[in-house]
Amino acid sequence: MTALPADPQADEPLIPMPALTPGALRTAVESLTPSRMPAFVSDLVDATTSAQQLQSFAPLRTFVHTWGVFVAIQRYPSRAARLRHLEEMVSAGVEDPADAIVEIRKIHASAEAEAGL
Repeated sequence: MTALPADPQADEPLIPMPALTPGALRTAVESLTPSRMPAFVSDLVDATTSAQQLQSFAPLRTFVHTWGVFVAIQRYPSRAARLRHLEEMVSAGVEDPADAIVEIRKIHASAEAEAGL
């Protein structure tokens, strides 16, 4: 994957949506949010271990879904910033969180659709 643009447009994706495979998602996370790599690797190890123990692909599907949505959101700087702001509003508990929660759900639904989930 190439380096991120120096001055990306907030409404343009930084990278194309990767395939929903651990390798492609890993490359995307490394490019978009390198600080999240420890969590990515930990989640992948946990999902793989659970899949082996349960003899089911369900934990791996959940992993791909979670990180696919994460990447879909992070590809757009404005969407990622808006989500962070909304999550901070909800966490702060200063205002009624209903509107923020509705918008958070819309962001996640849009990212799921974009990722093909």
